[in-house]
Amino acid sequence: MHHTTLRVGFVPGVEPDRFLRRWKSGRRDAWLELVPVPLSRQTEALIGGEIDMCFVRLPLPEESGDQLHRVALWEERACVVVGDEDVLSLQDDIVEADLEGQTEIRQEHLDDAASRIAVAASGVGFARVPLSLARLHRRKDAVALPLRDGEPTRIALAWPRAADDEIRQEFVGVVRGRTSRSSR
Repeated sequence: MHHTTLRVGFVPGVEPDRFLRRWKSGRRDAWLELVPVPLSRQTEALIGGEIDMCFVRLPLPEESGDQLHRVALWEERACVVVGDEDVLSLQDDIVEADLEGQTEIRQEHLDDAASRIAVAASGVGFARVPLSLARLHRRKDAVALPLRDGEPTRIALAWPRAADDEIRQEFVGVVRGRTSRSSR
């Protein structure tokens, strides 16, 4: 019987299922609940106690620096989404120079990836997003192209320093691939 629930948030584009499977495969004293969190609320949800830990997209606001533990996990490849009739859609990947003279659909707020991709699909321009978000918001009328010289984004696991405990540390171990026979 589970006496504790560990609420783990995740931002769009992160697929935490493999960590849930690893958690369930071990004998754990806590139940794991996965909670989707909008990118714009990732820090607020952690500091406000809505979730215990979160897979976040970096960077986090500077003022949260001393309040949160962070473990960097992986990089997300940068990509550009264009309409399927755009001349760029014929390429396998692109570089920044290929985008000269093209219209960029700029980010207006942190949670607008789906709408920017929809506008790009209409043929108006291109949207710059992490590849994981392009896959999440995949459309038949759009093409996602890896941006070879684009800056990658980073995903990290974050949790409040004031709430660090054995259950959270155990989850960090699961995410980092430690098994019950591994040492820290």
